[in-house]
Amino acid sequence: MEERVYNSDLSYSKEAKKCLLHRIFGQVPARLVLYLLSWSGFLVSFMMRNDINLAIVAMVAEPQHDTNSSAEYCFVVESNNATVITDYGGTLDWSSSVQSYVLASFYWAYIVSQLVGGLATQKLGTKKVFGYAQLVTAMASLSIPAAAETHYGLVIALRFIQGFASGLTWPAMYALVGHWIPVPERSRFMSSFQGFSIGIGITYPLCGFLIASKGWQSVFYTTGSIGVAWCIIWYLLAFDSPETHPRISLREQKYIRENTVNTYEKTRQQQVPWKAILTSKPAWSIGLTTFGRIWVHYTFIISGPLYMKRILGFSIEKNGLLNGAPFICSYVASVFFCYIADKILTGNYMSLTNLRKLMTALSQVVPGLLVPLVSYLGCDIEWVLVVWFTAVTLITASYAGAMANIVDIAPNFAGPVLAFAQTIHMTASFLSPQANFHMLENKVHLMSAWRTVFYVCCSVGCVTYISYQMWGTGDIQPWNYPPGEGDSKEVEELVTTPDSENGVPNGKGVVLVSKGVNGNSTVYFPVNREDNNTA
Repeated sequence: MEERVYNSDLSYSKEAKKCLLHRIFGQVPARLVLYLLSWSGFLVSFMMRNDINLAIVAMVAEPQHDTNSSAEYCFVVESNNATVITDYGGTLDWSSSVQSYVLASFYWAYIVSQLVGGLATQKLGTKKVFGYAQLVTAMASLSIPAAAETHYGLVIALRFIQGFASGLTWPAMYALVGHWIPVPERSRFMSSFQGFSIGIGITYPLCGFLIASKGWQSVFYTTGSIGVAWCIIWYLLAFDSPETHPRISLREQKYIRENTVNTYEKTRQQQVPWKAILTSKPAWSIGLTTFGRIWVHYTFIISGPLYMKRILGFSIEKNGLLNGAPFICSYVASVFFCYIADKILTGNYMSLTNLRKLMTALSQVVPGLLVPLVSYLGCDIEWVLVVWFTAVTLITASYAGAMANIVDIAPNFAGPVLAFAQTIHMTASFLSPQANFHMLENKVHLMSAWRTVFYVCCSVGCVTYISYQMWGTGDIQPWNYPPGEGDSKEVEELVTTPDSENGVPNGKGVVLVSKGVNGNSTVYFPVNREDNNTA
């Protein structure tokens, strides 16, 4: 464990005062640096995770098709040799089953590593777990080209390793939120997790360009190298808590302490209440509802490039651009949704529970209903892309909904709770592509086959939301606290009240109301406008 930089009186050590680097970078809010690290970390992680989704359509040789067998696709076929114009020059002879295993193998280990990530983060801290996980993923990416030329089994093994390593990152970063981010800023900070949308949005166009100009092997060399470079930056700038950060200002550290309900040291000593988590209806509701969102999301992420190649007939560059662009839009939307969520909450326009349910419904029920429209729009490319963009954009509202709800119900154990929820909902990440490939086997050029895929996607997204509507809550659960404290801190709500009512001068103060079986107790956290540097 890293040594404390600050003494109990919150004064700088002499070494910190003398260091020019500390004086320069100490002016930058540590929460802003953490936001950027989180944002870029998920961006890089999803670049290495999703590069193969587009690359595989160029890696695998295009099968021959009978020109008279079907007219359910939008591209034309050259009559002389029956070679489609969307042949990307692949050379690997991988069947549909092999391709589904290559794409899904990442998520087999990803599921297993969720609980490992929660436990490892609780013991080792986010810096080590997140950093080493990214490094392993990057090294595996660099090895994929050689493995693919040797045997597909090696690619499956490398993707399995990548999945295990990447599965550690989400619990690790979630655990950091409760220690670093004040309650009024949490929804906004959660938008940093949407760096993954930028990662996907950048990866697909980048892959299209690299494949067209330098071959599919360059995709993995590029993403792997970016991953290694990011790990160096993370090692230099990331810290597990405000107490161990060498450059944070005393003003910011005080603000964080006054507006968080847990501390890094205290939670490191607590045992994870696994029995309570495993029997918690709110925790189960988060896992079940996001199972549906992941199914919808991964239909776009994994099956999207194949649909754009086999049905719409796009070139590799256009395929990459149009698959990536919606995810750029979704990042902008995630910032908007999280900002609006914070405003609704602090303005007391809606309860925390109802707010989370609204955002969750918007993120999976509406996109789920839009998916079948894609097949009925057929070859009307403009409208297909409008629906496609809208659905992918709305999915990100979940980060102001069920995903942010993880920190709401258990700020002290956000990492373990996320690990539990992800163990449930990330099964959709490998079930979705395998189910889709099964439904599309030998019928990948048929619009009717894709319609079946989209109807299944719609059903899963809408039905799984019911569990969250029934059991979802914004209340902190009693098992979040050490034994003896749960009866007095069962529920904590963030509200704002005029300072004239609570003795806080100049504006509005943040009020944390703790509701327990023995009645209510209220703690006022005055917000110094100069201290409130939003990440």
